[in-house]
Amino acid sequence: MASFKFCPDCSNMLYPREDRVRQQLMFACRNCDHQEEAENNCVYRHEVTHIPSEQTMVIADLGSDPTLPRTNQVPCPKCQFEEAVYFQSQSRHPDTRMTLYYVCCRPTCQYRWTS
Repeated sequence: MASFKFCPDCSNMLYPREDRVRQQLMFACRNCDHQEEAENNCVYRHEVTHIPSEQTMVIADLGSDPTLPRTNQVPCPKCQFEEAVYFQSQSRHPDTRMTLYYVCCRPTCQYRWTS
């Protein structure tokens, strides 16, 4: 079972590090000089990635958000309503191109699409 290890001196998380001279897996603190030998030579890595379009579906009623910019230049593809709010993808992944997300401002529609 994987677990987090914490520094006994400064309470920060310990990260895996290789001691190349002794060929030993160590856990070291990035803030102080504390390090300790690992009890197990197995290191677990779990990366969680989020798709921005999935994240935006969680937020309800974006069309009435007064802080978002509005446009009447891009009509809704579903109902042809002229007004929509838009925002940029928050993804920081280097392979991701900039994407604009639009939300129809008609209360009965609120259709979402991308540029």
